[in-house]
Parts: sequence; C-alpha cells; structure tokens
Amino acid sequence: MKNNIKVERAIKNITQDELAKLIGVSRQTINAMEANKYVPSTVLSLKIAKVFGKKVEEIFSLDENE
Repeated sequence: MKNNIKVERAIKNITQDELAKLIGVSRQTINAMEANKYVPSTVLSLKIAKVFGKKVEEIFSLDENE
C-alpha cells in the first residue's frame, strides 16, 4: 500500500510528531507509515484522512500488484 502522508503533512505544515499527537499514535508509527513499513488500521486511516480533510482514497492507494 502506498500513501502520500508526507506530502499532506508538508501541505498542512505539520511535523510527524504533531500528526502523531492528533491521531493518538507515536511519531515512530507515522515514520513507519511514510516509509511504507506499516499499514495502518481502518480506524487509523480514517483519522489521518480527517486531519487532512480528505477521503481515505486520496491518501492511501494499493500498489499495482496488490
């Protein structure tokens, strides 16, 4: 699964730590998601989308082989 969390954070000018606090996870979790090493739960994905004011599909997408 791919995501554009890093891009969305840059647009909103918030740090990994700030996003982590907004959605109730650690900064390391945000870092792992941005590095595509962690796939968030549905609830976490919805929280991230809400912070950015976007649909989940605008932030997360499946790789071609998924």
